[in-house]
Amino acid sequence: MAAFAFLSPMIRYPEDMDLATLARLHREHVDALAAQYAKVLREVELDAVAIHSGTAQKKSVYDDQYWPLRVVPHFQHWAPLAQPDCAIVVQVGKRPKLAWQKTFDFWEAPRAPETDHFVESFDVVEITKVEAVEDLLPDGRVAFVGEDTTRAERWGIRQVNPEGLVKALDALRVKKTPYEVMCLAEANRRASVGHRAVVEAFRAGNASELDLHLLYLRATAQDDPETPYKNIVALNEHASTLHHVTYTKLPNGAPSQSLLVDAGAMYQGYCSDVTRTHVKGTGATASAFAALVAGVEAMQQRLCAKVTLGAPYEELHDESHRQVAAILRDVGIASLSAAELVDRGVTRAFYPHGLGHSLGLQTHDVGCALMKPREDNPFLRNTSRIEVGQVFTIEPGVYFIEPLLAPLRAKDVAKGIDWKLVGELGKLGGVRIEDDLVVTEGASTTRNLTREVLA
Repeated sequence: MAAFAFLSPMIRYPEDMDLATLARLHREHVDALAAQYAKVLREVELDAVAIHSGTAQKKSVYDDQYWPLRVVPHFQHWAPLAQPDCAIVVQVGKRPKLAWQKTFDFWEAPRAPETDHFVESFDVVEITKVEAVEDLLPDGRVAFVGEDTTRAERWGIRQVNPEGLVKALDALRVKKTPYEVMCLAEANRRASVGHRAVVEAFRAGNASELDLHLLYLRATAQDDPETPYKNIVALNEHASTLHHVTYTKLPNGAPSQSLLVDAGAMYQGYCSDVTRTHVKGTGATASAFAALVAGVEAMQQRLCAKVTLGAPYEELHDESHRQVAAILRDVGIASLSAAELVDRGVTRAFYPHGLGHSLGLQTHDVGCALMKPREDNPFLRNTSRIEVGQVFTIEPGVYFIEPLLAPLRAKDVAKGIDWKLVGELGKLGGVRIEDDLVVTEGASTTRNLTREVLA
């Protein structure tokens, strides 16, 4: 591979990582993307598009500190380069150009890419100032795609994020190429290392949520801003807050009995999103909660096996509510029939979120929620028909969230719920199990990227 002076030494891969294959798959990915972009550009009557990588955003107007860069996903679809003021110029019939800004900054060095596998896929042009991108633009109809629209002005581009173009480019991200799947698989492998480290520490002692969060970062070799999303690390009742990120900093007086970890990793810009729930202890409450965890685990695997080509994802979400109803009965939380628990909204009080979402360059990726879900599924983020090449999560859960359960207490369904058991299980918060799936051709229908590396 070509060596560029502005690349820092590469981080070593694990022994089984095949860099040559990664480079070959990236070239094929870029070739396919170039053909797709050419088709889209012709359809919207453009000759080229300049995609900006982004600029760092100030944390506050009151000081001069900046957030770490979150790269524009349309840029990262082409190259895993997390540096500001770079650009990719895509012109119909031409090899894509990568404008890589090389600047000297004694305050802060830009984050170097982990590998250089992608550089051979482009005509790489080193630039020293962002205005130089204008010299790489062809004559004709050129559009700008990016977050910092001031760059479009400096490049002399008038068409900025045209709606039809952006919508079409988002659609290209729905079906993943073999290169993207390889990156997603590695992101899952890295996350699995962190999950195993955290559960081992949970079972061995009485670590705080902050302790476990920091352990996850260390095990996955990520700084906090590099994670796909803020790690959710919830002990005991904190698991009833779906996105619990306000960590306790000191251990509880007594060892915690439950732990929910929703945490991923990033690789070459691609995200993993993995959740596991653990329980320890031998008391009646811990035993009942362990039965709940086992029930959700088994349900989650049944739902993964039910993924069917051509079926609406929302049907799978509806099936998850029927299965949650069965779990509520099996654990003894509810005595009403499964049909009543679903039809009368009981399952939605215990399981308020959607079954899953599209996954890729963003944790909640684009392209699979183009139409609204039914009114009774307001938080479902995937309303597509299941197709080969999609990547999405399957993440059912059961929680004890008092503001959602309180209205049930005033209804006649209350007599069919064991509120004493609900109160005891509520001390342990809730359960969620989540895997990342690739929809494939053939009898198996899916490849479970998470279960390949984590039980």
